[in-house]
Amino acid sequence: ALRASAGSPRAWAMATSRTRLGLLVGATTFRNPAVVAKMVATIDHISGGRAILGLGGGWHVREHAAFGLEFGRGFGDRLDWLEEALQVVRPLLAGEEVDHTGPHYRVDHLRLAPPPVQDRIPIMVGGTGERKTLRSVARHADMWNSQATLAETPHKLDVLRAHCADVGRDPATIELTYNCRIAIRDDPAEARAVLDAQLRANTLDPAAPDESNWSGSVDQIAQRLGAFVDLGFRTFTIEELAPFDDETIERLIGEVRPLLEAR
Repeated sequence: ALRASAGSPRAWAMATSRTRLGLLVGATTFRNPAVVAKMVATIDHISGGRAILGLGGGWHVREHAAFGLEFGRGFGDRLDWLEEALQVVRPLLAGEEVDHTGPHYRVDHLRLAPPPVQDRIPIMVGGTGERKTLRSVARHADMWNSQATLAETPHKLDVLRAHCADVGRDPATIELTYNCRIAIRDDPAEARAVLDAQLRANTLDPAAPDESNWSGSVDQIAQRLGAFVDLGFRTFTIEELAPFDDETIERLIGEVRPLLEAR
């Protein structure tokens, strides 16, 4: 499945009819989670029940500094905020009244009215931290979004299953999703050049090590994605950077996807 993750989900809701809509992923540092739950419920109504709530701990220090947002003492601190935020949004999206006074957030006898269209809006949690993030996935999430390398992924799945066992959760109820950036051309060198240009246009360094940057031919990309299919992943969130590469998007849908569906 391909998901819209750029621009306004509300605008995408009006322009699409089947795509599930949400941020990949929204940092909990940006807004009170109760406000986020209300926004997502609104998107769910606008889209006729296609909203996803994507949450992560936040990582971009310059972005937080520019907007004057609290960044916490470190990544572990922000992951504690993520866990607390999930404790707020999960019952709110289920139509419950929430009264919460925690270390970082407060909610005073709040209930969303109207409630979301979906009985259970899927919550996606992004990240691969074994002690906190994957524990939060096991406790609250319907979807886990990973960027772990292929070599790391079997171990990450074992950790997630262990957390699920601790909380009495069936790991099969968590949708496994994988995120990467992709550029496709028949000539792998041309594909790499296309991806490098996109990275530079988004102030990213093409030379920086990043296992989520993939480029190559249709067969090469299908093989890389297929290795994750073999591990149980069925949804791929392809992070297409602006300026959008129409050829890659069309070939992902028209050529790569059929190869994966035939596995």
